[in-house]
Amino acid sequence: MAPSSSRFVIYAALGGNLLVAVVKFVAAFMTGSAAMLSEAIHSLIDTGNQMLLLVGLRRAARPATALHPFGYGLELYFWTFVVALLIFGLGAGVSVIEGVSRIRHPQPVDHVVVNYVVLALAILFEGSVWLTALRAFRRNGKGRRGWLEAVRHSKDPTVFTVLFEDTAALCGLGVALLGNILAETLDLPMLDGVASILIGVILTVTAAFLARETQSLLTGEGMAVESQARVRGLALREPGVLGLNEMRSMHFGPSDVLVALSLDFDNGLSAGQVEQTVSRIEEQIRAAVPEVTHVFIEAQDASARLAKGRQ
Repeated sequence: MAPSSSRFVIYAALGGNLLVAVVKFVAAFMTGSAAMLSEAIHSLIDTGNQMLLLVGLRRAARPATALHPFGYGLELYFWTFVVALLIFGLGAGVSVIEGVSRIRHPQPVDHVVVNYVVLALAILFEGSVWLTALRAFRRNGKGRRGWLEAVRHSKDPTVFTVLFEDTAALCGLGVALLGNILAETLDLPMLDGVASILIGVILTVTAAFLARETQSLLTGEGMAVESQARVRGLALREPGVLGLNEMRSMHFGPSDVLVALSLDFDNGLSAGQVEQTVSRIEEQIRAAVPEVTHVFIEAQDASARLAKGRQ
């Protein structure tokens, strides 16, 4: 995922959530609906989350320094993890607390038609942002993979975070709308509080899923299996390379990967020939796998490495 594409998805979500949050707060004030207040808080938190993702993109783009020789790419994963915590701690927490309060002290929703109109408009706004994120995810991350497999495979958390945030938002809007309809139709105001709690549950599940995926990236995920196979094939195809002892890789960002190879070279090669071979392998890897930005190749005899491993 190119940074500009990621930013476009985030800006689209930011604008949509900010507009929706304002409208929801007005509706919550007019109607006194707990579910609507939960949805307003949810949209406000999502707006802040998009700002944090933009902060993560900006900080991750800083050049490498002596203190951070591989750059600051991991900051994007850190800020995405913070977003997951905010969804859980603020969004889900406030929704559940407000819902419990409304169940204990039920009050009829005033001007319920206002809620219907606002929720319908919010579904349209959120739906358009969701479609934007979905198209970006399909274009740059999903391919022919299943949804969960595509998220696990993706190393750019910005797009799938926006996608899952907006999916949770659409589900929450549906729950809020249904809660308001049932509360009015059945004359059971407590159902408004139940809807608020269900919105909190949706946000909790979303936050847990995002935290799990981001934690995996933050603690050092390697390249995808297909990319590893490509690198292995390029190294072993080069004349003079007898075998691959070991390969390690790690993502420092969506398009910032370190690859370390331990190769067994033909003992008949001169030092100069080994250097030329290493240079060719590095060039071929970078050309075949553009996200690889750092390549380190070690020349090591396979038998010596095996003996060392037995010690």
